[in-house]
Amino acid sequence: QVQLMESGGGLVQPGGSLRLSCAASGSIFSVNAMGWYRRAPGKQRELVATITSGGSTNYADSVKGRFTISRDNAKNTVYLQMNSLKPEDTDVYYCNADIRTLRGAYFFNNKYWGQGTQVTVSS
Repeated sequence: QVQLMESGGGLVQPGGSLRLSCAASGSIFSVNAMGWYRRAPGKQRELVATITSGGSTNYADSVKGRFTISRDNAKNTVYLQMNSLKPEDTDVYYCNADIRTLRGAYFFNNKYWGQGTQVTVSS
């Protein structure tokens, strides 16, 4: 069984910073792309940033220059450093990972989601 455990959300003032972490654990053979998404109540989930196992990154236009995604492959962990936070960044942030598992003689590729962590930007 695979789990994604997020941490690092909270309340911060506009202009402040937060760092989110997401660690994958369980019967993992390999972790491919990892990423962060966000969704406010009543809205569709939107991509924030993704990173491949090789380190290539992709960002939503709304966070370019303010957010940085990184990962530690040895720890199966992805990070999101969020700087210059704005009230419109307030949302629930979800970690996502494409994970390969090995069961018996077979490989399985699935997308896994974390439980979500609340980020609130307010004065």
